[in-house]
Amino acid sequence: MTVGIKDVARVANVSTATVSRVLGGRNVDEAMRDRVLAAVRSTGYRPNLAARRLRSRHTNTIGLIVADIRNPFFTAVSRAIENLAYENGLRVILCNTDEDAAREAMYLQLMQEERVTGVILAPTRQGLATLAKTKPDYPMILIDRATPGIAHDCVVLDNAAMAAILVEHLHARGFRRIAGLFGASSSTGEERRAGFEATVQRLGLAGEAIAVPHGDGEVARIVTDLLARPDRPEALIASNGVASMAILRTLHGLGLSVPNDMALAGFDNEGWMDLVGGGLSVIEQPVEEIGRTAMAMLMDRLDHADAAVRKVVLAGRLVARGSSEPGSPNPTSSFFSTETGA
Repeated sequence: MTVGIKDVARVANVSTATVSRVLGGRNVDEAMRDRVLAAVRSTGYRPNLAARRLRSRHTNTIGLIVADIRNPFFTAVSRAIENLAYENGLRVILCNTDEDAAREAMYLQLMQEERVTGVILAPTRQGLATLAKTKPDYPMILIDRATPGIAHDCVVLDNAAMAAILVEHLHARGFRRIAGLFGASSSTGEERRAGFEATVQRLGLAGEAIAVPHGDGEVARIVTDLLARPDRPEALIASNGVASMAILRTLHGLGLSVPNDMALAGFDNEGWMDLVGGGLSVIEQPVEEIGRTAMAMLMDRLDHADAAVRKVVLAGRLVARGSSEPGSPNPTSSFFSTETGA
């Protein structure tokens, strides 16, 4: 039997209006929100997106534009969005900008030409500046990246707070010289960098935050330069999973191991990370919730075009593993085992 919003409300012991507010990303008491989301999971409820399709001038297609499809974070979020769209009879046009503002503008124009129902976008840094001055013909939800005052609904991670948690985690394990590598082409990188810098200053650490340009080889170049210094860092923080992999490859090429020669922590919990030595310590992002919330916000925006702009800020989860332990001898600390052939 089909599960409806009334069933969720009954299980959560709240009104249907409260369920709608939670699913739409509106401001709701945290305990109430947790109760409703628990009821959604227990009942298996899925929003009837097909019933909310756009008016006749649009199609039943949504656009999904991500910044770097090679980044497993965007791959996971894209899958969550596509799955929910498929379950409800909606099609998805997926585009990858590769952090290129010109490609982003081209794809946004494509979405207008295709008369999509709406767009879910992870914007470039330059794209955010453009969005602040323009308004597309379709509703748009921003994921992962936003700036204060942006006139679009968005769902993001509490980036500064999560970066602070990583610094505090390394500090608690005795590391005092910490370098952070943060993407230079996104607001996410800027927010994580700000959280890193504030926490390093508060704890009195010798920390350095480095803005990394988007492109192959940039992480390797920066890490190599850091390691050549007489006061090289004791620990590194990577702003995403792609950077973590690049750091590991660079260290491996220099004959260094984690954590014996260098501690490492970062963002994104990818499948390979617990196979590396004692595993990588990371902030795990709630990718399923990001995708689900973005879709719910898009559908809610279709129903309430004139509603106030909303911003949903989610928390990540620290997963502590061996890569952040100080110099612990670990016979399996080589980066890639010979059995995997990687």
